[in-house]
Amino acid sequence: MTSTAELPEFPMTRAAGCPFDPPPAARALQEEAPLARVRLWDGSTPWLVTRYAEQRALLADPRVSADVTRPGYPSPAPLPKGGTGISFILMDNPEHARLRKMVTAPFTIRRVAAMRPAVQKIVDDRIDQLLAGPNPVDLVEAFALPVPSLVICELLGVPYTDHDFFQENSKVMIRRDAKPEERAAGYQALTGYLDRLVGEKLDHPADDLLSGLAVRVGAGELTRFEAAQMGVLLLIAGHETTANMIALGTLALLEHPEQLALLREGDDPALVASAVEELLRYLNITHNGRRRVALEDIEIAGETIRAGEGLIMANDIANRDPDVFPAGDRLDLTRDAHRHVAFGFGVHQCLGQPLARLELQVVYSTLYRRIPTLALATEVGKVPFKHDGFVYGVYELPVTW
Repeated sequence: MTSTAELPEFPMTRAAGCPFDPPPAARALQEEAPLARVRLWDGSTPWLVTRYAEQRALLADPRVSADVTRPGYPSPAPLPKGGTGISFILMDNPEHARLRKMVTAPFTIRRVAAMRPAVQKIVDDRIDQLLAGPNPVDLVEAFALPVPSLVICELLGVPYTDHDFFQENSKVMIRRDAKPEERAAGYQALTGYLDRLVGEKLDHPADDLLSGLAVRVGAGELTRFEAAQMGVLLLIAGHETTANMIALGTLALLEHPEQLALLREGDDPALVASAVEELLRYLNITHNGRRRVALEDIEIAGETIRAGEGLIMANDIANRDPDVFPAGDRLDLTRDAHRHVAFGFGVHQCLGQPLARLELQVVYSTLYRRIPTLALATEVGKVPFKHDGFVYGVYELPVTW
């Protein structure tokens, strides 16, 4: 029997020179079996679910819990003493459903579609500033981060002038190597900030998401702390993930010029939508796996997952599963990639995916057409990648034109 020390440690390291591909060790486990034992930082040995079909089945299984407080939950890092508050995405129904429905309306496909002109203006304005500024420039700082930050600030009702504050605290919270007390301090700073904003919305409501939450606080449907927690989640998720997709997606396209040409030279909205899905599948910025714990014994793929055992759904390798995505290591913007699990699956799948898709469609259909000579201003090997984060991407992306 394999000892704990001999098990592969998760998360695994990406290969040098292959920044877009999942770790080779994880791919090797996928080839061997749909489930494999791995070792975490605390010595626990949860199951790594390596293949697409089993991930979808388990993410939709009510016998699997997202509750981070349950024994056996495979936490990706030490939890701060006293906790940092639990987001509704780390709760189970019915509490998860109760809180989630309070922020669902602004993210419906119809409501998000109505935001396209506003998002287009934000993108065009930032490109104008990009072209008027220094050359070369860091695309992350000048474009990839401001665009989704401006969008989520507008949606939530958060002053963009405070972006340095919430971005710095967000970075600490999603850094895998941050100390528990550092993450706790970042969380407390953001929660206090959102709590003050909710208080202001109680007295002076506006047409934004935080004002909607404040109304529910006033009606006794939510506590003010719950509203602040939800604000923190939406603020972080609303700018960090999309910013990383913009920058990392741009780098991937610059490294695949034949694919970039399809976006730069075409004007078919269907191709743009297809490109977004393929880049989401190919890049997998959520590279830490979706974590769950079994509530009951579950028989799957010839294995028995016992109640109380942890599960890690490695979406980066699921989205390269050859049974679902043939030649999955190849970036192909014409591929039908809509079945990817970049946003998860089941009741906990990403609430903000319609907004993320819209922002990426606008960016990918605009940036390269308006700056057709956009090019990397350094070597790929010198680009600093976020290997130390829960969200993958690049810290900087020097570009020129």
